[in-house]
Amino acid sequence: MSARRWTATRVAVLLLAGGAPAASAQVPDRVTMADAIAEALDRNTAVRQARASVQVADGQVREAWATVLPDINATASYQRNFLVQENFLPAFIFDPGAPPDSLIGVKFGAENNWFAGFTVSQPLFQVDAFIGVGAAGRYRALERERARGAIQQVVTEVRRRYFEVLAALELVRLNQSSVTRVRATLAETQARYRAGLTSEYDVLRFEVQLANLEPQLRRAQDAVRSTTRTLLIAMGRDTDGAVEVVGSLAEMNVVNLDENSPDNAALIALSGPSLRYADLDSVFATALAERTDVRQAELGISVEQARLKAERAQLFPKVSLFGAYNFAAQDAGSPNFFGENTTQSSWAGLRIELPIFRGFRESARMQQARAYIDQNRASLELAREQLVNELRTLVDAIAETQARVVSQNRAVAQAQRGFEIASAEYREGLGSQLQITDAELALQESEYNYAQAVFEHLIARSNLDAALGTVPDDVDVVGELARR
Repeated sequence: MSARRWTATRVAVLLLAGGAPAASAQVPDRVTMADAIAEALDRNTAVRQARASVQVADGQVREAWATVLPDINATASYQRNFLVQENFLPAFIFDPGAPPDSLIGVKFGAENNWFAGFTVSQPLFQVDAFIGVGAAGRYRALERERARGAIQQVVTEVRRRYFEVLAALELVRLNQSSVTRVRATLAETQARYRAGLTSEYDVLRFEVQLANLEPQLRRAQDAVRSTTRTLLIAMGRDTDGAVEVVGSLAEMNVVNLDENSPDNAALIALSGPSLRYADLDSVFATALAERTDVRQAELGISVEQARLKAERAQLFPKVSLFGAYNFAAQDAGSPNFFGENTTQSSWAGLRIELPIFRGFRESARMQQARAYIDQNRASLELAREQLVNELRTLVDAIAETQARVVSQNRAVAQAQRGFEIASAEYREGLGSQLQITDAELALQESEYNYAQAVFEHLIARSNLDAALGTVPDDVDVVGELARR
């Protein structure tokens, strides 16, 4: 492990441990970007909600199929009559010689009554039901695309937060390096002052410079804690955890990829595509085929078109077949389950329903569906228009940041050489305190600018991946990219 990376990692450990004693400090988890994305895909709240929405849509498809399948119901019952109902009938029915006004009581039923049977209903011609099955399938496809879009947003968020932690750690390293260099120069100046080789003013200048740098270091350390908490939230973890991110912006080479360490190489591979497309036409073609907002708008149009057809189908007649079979029994006294007094019945028929007037409900719903179709078409047109501008901007940003990385890399080497020359001249008494201060500031600025250029290049690649709709949304795909 290089000195730069060791320093950044050490700072992360100390910061996330909250300055606790070594005996009770929490050991941080080593987390690569692939680990962070995989954990987010498993634990992030937005991802879980998206997958639950797909499960709801799957259930709606099964529910839609239920409207075209047979509906079979079976029933069974037992009834005990403690007092059997008695009705009065003319007596001459049973006795022709009875007076005309004479009545006789007759009990209908028995103390024990059993019933068992089942009914069957099967739609034969129901246009709205069959269209509803197709509409449910289209809605499920839309929900799956929405889930894919939500997952891609989470992955993009994890990428950005991971890069922000690396940038914050780099800022800590740069400030720590500046503090170390100024302290060393201050100690040397104090020794020269005691030897009478320099003035007290030079000592004061370095003391003031050190006093200004130390608060910057503390602010950078606070930024590490803040960005780490944000990363943990994106991963679906508690914010009181301790993690050690892998990678170093200062050591990353986004131009000559073979010169990177395995960790940095995996980080670059997971950041998103570079300029691998021959021209913008191929970029646009990929985006139109894969970008989630475009696909959602297209699927939204398809769903509303199916809804419009379903509302029209409400005006068609419905034909269904129905039938039933029943078995009943009665007896008196103690229960005798389905004893001797039994009867059976069955029937079948054809039902036709023809809507005549339903209060203009269907026409109102069809109007709504047409409006939603127009709305989704407008959204699709807007997404395509924004896509052209966004892709051109991102492609230019990748090229610009890559060129800036090359330029800043040369600036770092030159600033490092300048600081070494200024330090040597100062030790020999040939240079001034101002020269070494300027050289130190130039070195810090060039190193920061290089790290910032790398950071912006990685962010541009991640944004391009999101704009193209090719963000990996599966753990296996993430692992494959990391191994390249």
